[in-house]
Amino acid sequence: MTTQTNSLTGKVAFVTGGSRGIGAEIVKRLASDGAAVAFTYASAEQKAAELVKEIEAAGGRALAIRADSANVHEVKDAVDEAVKVYGGVNILVNNAGLLLTKPYHEFTTEEFDQMVAVNVRAVFAAVQAAGPLMGEGDRIITIGSVNADSSGFPGMSLYSMSKAAVAGLTHALARDLAPQGVTVNNIQPGPINTDMNPADGPNAPFLNSLMALGRYGKTSEIASLVAYLASPDAAFITGASIDINGGFMI
Repeated sequence: MTTQTNSLTGKVAFVTGGSRGIGAEIVKRLASDGAAVAFTYASAEQKAAELVKEIEAAGGRALAIRADSANVHEVKDAVDEAVKVYGGVNILVNNAGLLLTKPYHEFTTEEFDQMVAVNVRAVFAAVQAAGPLMGEGDRIITIGSVNADSSGFPGMSLYSMSKAAVAGLTHALARDLAPQGVTVNNIQPGPINTDMNPADGPNAPFLNSLMALGRYGKTSEIASLVAYLASPDAAFITGASIDINGGFMI
């Protein structure tokens, strides 16, 4: 799987949760492929500013927008700001996510609502804001999770539910957006090496044992798949949930 350098020149990308981890890698990759990239952050203002500087130093364009993905109005306002600055949105990447784990009977109603708000409702809100502005060749990509299909261990009930909802939403939205020429796809990563889940952390030996390749994925590997789905090469892929998980629980 390869993409041509600068294959996204002239495109505008909007990435939620783009200041760190997988999101930051996606922002950098889309910018390096030629897109102007707007991205949201919730609290990591310094990291967001540093990312903008890094992209601009490399000759790209980036815009950091503070927005809480749990707040529908802030998500939609962020899309509107990106459109105001860059003139539109061609690539929407729903990356922001929340992971809470505990025994199912210990979850509170507030935690249930928070998980759904960030992992599901924010995705739909961003699509509602950007989708009507999109046209032929544009892309919607959501970062789901392998846990939509296989939880792997106890405590994942709400997270797995929310990511399964994203997969179902992707299938339906692909049909809804097809008349506009917009593809809609869902990427389902397995364990990825980030500061929140490091490859040398306490959970790593167990998680590595669940994967055929025996290692964590790299943020760059997720960003490469996003770049491919955003590129013209992926024009015939829509409604798909694509696993990128090192052979998790196969």
